[in-house]
Amino acid sequence: MTEPMRPTSKVSLVLADVDGTLLTVEKILTPGAGEAVRALKAAGIDFAITSGRPPRGMAMLIAPLALRTPIAGFNGGVFVNPDLSVIASHPLDLVTAKQTLKLFLDRGIDAWVYTADEWFIRNRDAPHVAREAWTVKFDAKVVPAFIDAYLARAVKIVGVSDDLVLLAACETAAQNALGKKASAERSQPYYLDVTHSQANKGEVVATLSKLLNIPAEEIATIGDMPNDVLMFRRSGVSIAMGNASDEVKAQASAVTASNEDEGFAKAMQKFVLKPVDA
Repeated sequence: MTEPMRPTSKVSLVLADVDGTLLTVEKILTPGAGEAVRALKAAGIDFAITSGRPPRGMAMLIAPLALRTPIAGFNGGVFVNPDLSVIASHPLDLVTAKQTLKLFLDRGIDAWVYTADEWFIRNRDAPHVAREAWTVKFDAKVVPAFIDAYLARAVKIVGVSDDLVLLAACETAAQNALGKKASAERSQPYYLDVTHSQANKGEVVATLSKLLNIPAEEIATIGDMPNDVLMFRRSGVSIAMGNASDEVKAQASAVTASNEDEGFAKAMQKFVLKPVDA
């Protein structure tokens, strides 16, 4: 049986990324990760998740983790309750959505469009579509073109490419072109997420701080990708996964093991919790 635990310093909420952090490469929630979340709750520490995934794509974690806090999908583009009812939504404006789409397509980068409840693609056989459908547990709707009716409701537009150098360059180009109109960050090496300027993981920290009445300095964040750095900067404790790049690790206050080696569970034990008799 797990011993009662207490925090090593004042942490009232742990905010975790999902893919590459809570889940393994095969998208599995390990027993160790589940036990770590239960230990946090036993210590009186809240637990929340955020991801570039749509809220529906995180539904499979709600029961196993007994989530009670708001869930931040689309990097904060949509906040939902554990019953998936919407708390707040931040769609892109139509002009920005069109600009983003053109920026991707002009560079030969495939694009996906997400609304609060749908996922639109142009080619079901395009790279990563099948994997994404398996990951988020629902299928995309294939459309011949991304018309204004879809773009006017876009919460996230994803640039998808296995040319990682091209996508990294596109990330910089998108940040320069969109400026303060949108957030452009990679959620995976092959995914470039463009969301509303208020839909980024830094704003997720700020929003959860307000919703849960928890000071940002009492929030610990953990993640592995460049889009997680924004939440690192806004939280009191930041932890990079061992599978993160050196650039991401350099932005965190601590580094744990990889997601294939119980990195999340080890981080909770080492940086947030300790045995009462220690």
